[in-house]
Amino acid sequence: MECGGALQLPPGFRFHPTDDELVMYYLCRKCGGLPLAAPVIAEVDLYKFNPWDLPEKAMGGEKEWYFFSPRDRKYPNGQRPNRAGYWRAAGADKPVGSPRPVAIKKALVFYAGKPPRGVKTNWIMHEYRLADVDRSAAARKTKSNNALRLDDWVLCRIYNKKGVIERYDTVDAGEDVKPATASRYTGSQNQTKFNRARHLHRQKQPKYNRDKFMLLGDVMQTCMHATIEP
Repeated sequence: MECGGALQLPPGFRFHPTDDELVMYYLCRKCGGLPLAAPVIAEVDLYKFNPWDLPEKAMGGEKEWYFFSPRDRKYPNGQRPNRAGYWRAAGADKPVGSPRPVAIKKALVFYAGKPPRGVKTNWIMHEYRLADVDRSAAARKTKSNNALRLDDWVLCRIYNKKGVIERYDTVDAGEDVKPATASRYTGSQNQTKFNRARHLHRQKQPKYNRDKFMLLGDVMQTCMHATIEP
Protein backbone atom coordinates (compact mmCIF):
# COMPACT_ATOMS: atom_id res chain seq x y z
CA MET A 1 0.00 0.00 0.00
CA GLU A 2 1.31 3.43 -0.89
CA CYS A 3 0.31 6.69 0.69
CA GLY A 4 1.52 10.28 0.49
CA GLY A 5 4.04 10.82 -2.31
CA ALA A 6 6.91 8.33 -2.22
CA LEU A 7 6.04 7.03 1.23
CA GLN A 8 5.83 3.24 1.12
CA LEU A 9 3.77 1.54 3.81
CA PRO A 10 4.54 -2.16 4.36
CA PRO A 11 1.86 -4.88 4.51
CA GLY A 12 0.16 -4.96 7.87
CA PHE A 13 0.71 -1.26 8.50
CA ARG A 14 -1.52 0.14 11.25
CA PHE A 15 -1.86 3.76 12.30
CA HIS A 16 -1.65 3.62 16.10
CA PRO A 17 0.14 6.80 17.25
CA THR A 18 0.65 7.70 20.88
CA ASP A 19 -0.87 10.85 22.39
CA ASP A 20 2.48 12.66 22.12
CA GLU A 21 2.92 11.66 18.49
CA LEU A 22 -0.59 12.78 17.58
CA VAL A 23 0.02 16.19 19.10
CA MET A 24 3.59 16.84 17.97
CA TYR A 25 3.54 15.45 14.44
CA TYR A 26 -0.09 16.00 13.43
CA LEU A 27 -2.01 18.55 15.52
CA CYS A 28 0.83 21.07 15.85
CA ARG A 29 1.61 20.92 12.14
CA LYS A 30 -2.06 21.09 11.14
CA CYS A 31 -2.67 24.17 13.26
CA GLY A 32 0.41 25.81 11.79
CA GLY A 33 -0.58 25.15 8.19
CA LEU A 34 2.38 22.82 7.70
CA PRO A 35 2.27 19.67 5.54
CA LEU A 36 1.85 16.25 7.13
CA ALA A 37 4.01 13.26 6.32
CA ALA A 38 1.01 11.42 4.85
CA PRO A 39 -2.72 12.18 4.40
CA VAL A 40 -3.88 9.68 6.99
CA ILE A 41 -6.28 11.94 8.93
CA ALA A 42 -9.47 13.24 7.29
CA GLU A 43 -11.03 16.66 7.87
CA VAL A 44 -14.61 16.22 9.09
CA ASP A 45 -16.99 18.35 11.14
CA LEU A 46 -17.65 15.59 13.66
CA TYR A 47 -20.67 17.21 15.25
CA LYS A 48 -22.69 16.98 12.04
CA PHE A 49 -22.61 13.19 12.00
CA ASN A 50 -23.52 10.27 14.20
CA PRO A 51 -20.46 8.37 15.46
CA TRP A 52 -21.46 5.17 13.63
CA ASP A 53 -21.38 7.11 10.33
CA LEU A 54 -17.82 8.34 10.84
CA PRO A 55 -15.76 5.20 10.04
CA GLU A 56 -16.67 5.39 6.35
CA LYS A 57 -15.49 9.02 6.28
CA ALA A 58 -12.06 8.21 7.72
CA MET A 59 -8.94 7.69 5.63
CA GLY A 60 -8.45 4.29 7.22
CA GLY A 61 -8.79 2.30 10.40
CA GLU A 62 -10.40 -0.88 11.71
CA LYS A 63 -11.31 -0.25 15.34
CA GLU A 64 -10.40 3.41 15.81
CA TRP A 65 -10.57 6.40 13.48
CA TYR A 66 -8.86 9.79 13.45
CA PHE A 67 -10.17 13.16 12.29
CA PHE A 68 -9.29 16.83 12.21
CA SER A 69 -12.39 18.80 13.14
CA PRO A 70 -13.10 22.54 13.46
CA ARG A 71 -13.12 23.44 17.13
CA ASP A 72 -16.63 24.09 18.44
CA ARG A 73 -16.23 27.15 20.68
CA LYS A 74 -19.86 27.17 21.74
CA TYR A 75 -19.33 24.11 23.91
CA PRO A 76 -15.74 24.25 25.22
CA ASN A 77 -16.26 22.07 28.30
CA GLY A 78 -19.78 20.68 28.22
CA GLN A 79 -22.08 18.87 25.83
CA ARG A 80 -21.65 18.87 22.07
CA PRO A 81 -24.96 18.39 20.22
CA ASN A 82 -25.17 15.82 17.44
CA ARG A 83 -27.80 14.54 15.00
CA ALA A 84 -29.02 11.56 17.04
CA GLY A 85 -27.64 12.53 20.42
CA TYR A 86 -24.81 14.43 22.04
CA TRP A 87 -21.22 14.07 23.20
CA ARG A 88 -20.72 14.54 26.92
CA ALA A 89 -17.42 15.16 28.67
CA ALA A 90 -16.26 12.34 30.95
CA GLY A 91 -13.55 12.66 33.57
CA ALA A 92 -10.89 15.31 33.96
CA ASP A 93 -8.83 16.75 31.12
CA LYS A 94 -5.30 15.35 30.81
CA PRO A 95 -2.18 17.25 29.71
CA VAL A 96 -0.13 15.87 26.81
CA GLY A 97 3.59 16.57 26.67
CA SER A 98 6.27 17.15 29.27
CA PRO A 99 7.71 18.98 31.06
CA ARG A 100 5.37 21.65 29.69
CA PRO A 101 1.97 20.49 28.37
CA VAL A 102 1.63 21.01 24.62
CA ALA A 103 -2.01 19.95 24.35
CA ILE A 104 -5.04 18.97 26.41
CA LYS A 105 -6.80 15.62 25.99
CA LYS A 106 -10.53 15.50 26.72
CA ALA A 107 -12.57 12.29 26.84
CA LEU A 108 -16.20 12.34 25.73
CA VAL A 109 -18.96 9.71 25.63
CA PHE A 110 -21.79 9.70 23.11
CA TYR A 111 -25.35 9.68 24.47
CA ALA A 112 -28.15 8.73 22.06
CA GLY A 113 -31.38 10.73 22.35
CA LYS A 114 -32.02 14.12 23.89
CA PRO A 115 -30.73 15.41 27.24
CA PRO A 116 -31.38 14.76 30.02
CA ARG A 117 -32.82 11.38 28.96
CA GLY A 118 -30.00 10.37 26.67
CA VAL A 119 -28.81 6.77 26.72
CA LYS A 120 -25.09 6.21 27.27
CA THR A 121 -23.49 4.32 24.39
CA ASN A 122 -20.15 2.61 23.86
CA TRP A 123 -18.86 5.32 21.51
CA ILE A 124 -15.85 7.20 22.88
CA MET A 125 -14.05 10.30 21.60
CA HIS A 126 -10.63 11.57 22.63
CA GLU A 127 -10.35 15.23 21.68
CA TYR A 128 -6.92 16.89 21.53
CA ARG A 129 -6.55 20.67 21.48
CA LEU A 130 -3.48 22.90 21.81
CA ALA A 131 -2.75 24.16 25.31
CA ASP A 132 -1.72 27.64 26.42
CA VAL A 133 -2.29 29.31 23.07
CA ASP A 134 -1.09 32.90 23.25
CA ARG A 135 -4.35 34.75 22.72
CA SER A 136 -2.66 38.08 22.14
CA ALA A 137 -0.42 36.62 19.45
CA ALA A 138 -3.27 34.60 17.96
CA ALA A 139 -5.29 37.79 17.71
CA ARG A 140 -2.83 39.36 15.28
CA LYS A 141 -4.45 40.14 11.99
CA THR A 142 -3.47 39.63 8.41
CA LYS A 143 -3.67 42.25 5.70
CA SER A 144 -7.25 41.14 5.08
CA ASN A 145 -8.00 41.93 8.74
CA ASN A 146 -8.88 38.32 9.59
CA ALA A 147 -7.77 37.06 12.99
CA LEU A 148 -5.51 34.00 13.03
CA ARG A 149 -6.18 31.33 15.62
CA LEU A 150 -3.82 28.46 16.35
CA ASP A 151 -6.59 26.46 18.01
CA ASP A 152 -9.00 26.46 15.08
CA TRP A 153 -8.54 22.69 14.80
CA VAL A 154 -8.86 19.78 17.18
CA LEU A 155 -7.69 16.22 16.52
CA CYS A 156 -10.13 13.49 17.51
CA ARG A 157 -9.87 9.73 17.98
CA ILE A 158 -13.18 7.84 17.70
CA TYR A 159 -13.77 4.22 18.72
CA ASN A 160 -16.39 1.86 20.09
CA LYS A 161 -15.55 -0.06 23.27
CA LYS A 162 -17.09 -3.23 21.84
CA GLY A 163 -15.09 -3.02 18.63
CA VAL A 164 -18.22 -2.94 16.44
CA ILE A 165 -20.22 -0.38 14.49
CA GLU A 166 -23.01 0.04 17.01
CA ARG A 167 -25.99 2.04 15.80
CA TYR A 168 -28.85 3.51 17.81
CA ASP A 169 -32.38 4.17 16.63
CA THR A 170 -34.52 6.94 18.12
CA VAL A 171 -38.28 6.73 18.43
CA ASP A 172 -40.77 9.56 18.93
CA ALA A 173 -38.35 12.40 18.28
CA GLY A 174 -35.71 11.01 20.60
CA GLU A 175 -38.00 10.14 23.52
CA ASP A 176 -36.96 6.47 23.43
CA VAL A 177 -33.67 5.05 22.30
CA LYS A 178 -32.75 1.48 21.44
CA PRO A 179 -29.63 -0.14 19.98
CA ALA A 180 -29.90 -1.14 16.35
CA THR A 181 -27.97 -3.93 14.66
CA ALA A 182 -24.24 -3.81 15.30
CA SER A 183 -21.76 -4.81 12.62
CA ARG A 184 -18.01 -5.21 12.45
CA TYR A 185 -16.04 -2.81 10.31
CA THR A 186 -13.23 -4.15 8.15
CA GLY A 187 -11.96 -0.85 6.85
CA SER A 188 -11.62 -2.19 3.30
CA GLN A 189 -14.02 0.41 1.91
CA ASN A 190 -11.56 3.10 2.90
CA GLN A 191 -8.84 1.86 0.52
CA THR A 192 -10.34 3.86 -2.36
CA LYS A 193 -10.43 7.00 -0.19
CA PHE A 194 -6.84 6.35 0.86
CA ASN A 195 -5.74 6.21 -2.77
CA ARG A 196 -7.76 9.30 -3.65
CA ALA A 197 -6.19 11.17 -0.74
CA ARG A 198 -2.75 10.11 -1.95
CA HIS A 199 -3.50 11.55 -5.39
CA LEU A 200 -4.75 14.85 -3.96
CA HIS A 201 -1.76 15.00 -1.65
CA ARG A 202 0.51 14.84 -4.68
CA GLN A 203 -1.45 17.34 -6.76
CA LYS A 204 -2.31 19.94 -4.13
CA GLN A 205 0.62 21.58 -2.44
CA PRO A 206 -0.18 23.50 0.77
CA LYS A 207 -0.09 27.28 0.70
CA TYR A 208 2.08 28.53 3.50
CA ASN A 209 0.72 31.33 5.62
CA ARG A 210 3.73 33.26 6.86
CA ASP A 211 1.84 34.98 9.68
CA LYS A 212 0.37 31.74 11.01
CA PHE A 213 3.76 30.07 10.70
CA MET A 214 5.24 32.78 12.94
CA LEU A 215 2.39 32.39 15.42
CA LEU A 216 3.13 28.69 15.69
CA GLY A 217 6.70 29.36 16.78
CA ASP A 218 6.07 29.18 20.50
CA VAL A 219 4.00 26.02 20.21
CA MET A 220 6.50 24.23 17.98
CA GLN A 221 9.34 25.26 20.28
CA THR A 222 7.46 23.68 23.17
CA CYS A 223 6.95 20.54 21.10
CA MET A 224 10.68 20.30 20.37
CA HIS A 225 11.50 20.42 24.07
CA ALA A 226 8.73 18.05 25.11
CA THR A 227 9.60 14.46 25.93
CA ILE A 228 7.82 11.75 23.99
CA GLU A 229 6.81 8.92 26.25
CA PRO A 230 7.89 5.49 24.84
